[in-house]
Order: sequence, then C-alpha cells, then structure tokens
Amino acid sequence: MTFESLKPQIETIVNNSKATVDERLRNICQLLEKHIDYYNWVGFYFRNGDKEELKLGPYVGAPTDHTIIPFGKGICGQVAVSNQNFVVPDVSAQDNYIACSITVKAEIVVPIFVNGENIGQIDIDSNTPDPFTEADERFLEFVCAKVAEIL
Repeated sequence: MTFESLKPQIETIVNNSKATVDERLRNICQLLEKHIDYYNWVGFYFRNGDKEELKLGPYVGAPTDHTIIPFGKGICGQVAVSNQNFVVPDVSAQDNYIACSITVKAEIVVPIFVNGENIGQIDIDSNTPDPFTEADERFLEFVCAKVAEIL
C-alpha cells in the first residue's frame, strides 16, 4: 500500500471518537505494521510528565524492555532533545543506540508536537537495512500531525 492510500485510513482512525486515544494509537501502529513491509516494530513514546524521560505508549511488534528512555539516550532520547527527525540507515553504525532486538537493522523516529512542544514521537524499527526514504519521513510527519490533534 502506498503512503497516500494510507492517509485516509489514518484520518479515519484518528477521527473515531468512540475509541480511546490509546486504542486509536494502537490501531495506527497496527495499520502501519501490517501495510508497510519494512515497518517491523511501530510504537509511540511520550514525555513522562515533567520528567526528562520518555515512556512507552501503544505499540505493535516484539515486546521491549525499553519502557522508559532517558532524554538523550538512544535514538528516541536524542529526538526528545533535538526536536528533529532521526533516520538511522544502519543501527550498528550508531554509537548512541539502544538495541531492542538483534534483528533490527534500521530505525526512524519522528517527533510529535502539540502547541509547538515536543510531547512524544513515533518510533519504527525495520529488519531491512536502509529502507527509509524522505517519503517515509513526510508520511510519518503527517501521521504525527494527525495524532497531535487528539492529544
């Protein structure tokens, strides 16, 4: 499925006010993991209150021990500080990387902004080396903008 064909489905999920926010976030994860072959783990992390750390939210994929990530640590923690997308074509070449699974080859993290504040992010791991393109970044920015509307 193309990114463009997934956008209306993202909007439908986000606009389903009968579902809780967590249910909608999980449905987004499921949609992306199912329809994009190289999205093997899809999840959300959010700022943990006033703490300088991220807390794992809804996700789809292998269980992870990384339920709390300090700001600055790993790819997700770096995005919490930089406020910028982070695309890692080869996780083995990253010094500040938190390994979740030996099968993961690449990662992309895109921040979510509410009222100009970085409040969380979408995190995607891939078992395919270097799969992410600018099209992934633009699509995930769209997803994050839609998610921001319900937070």
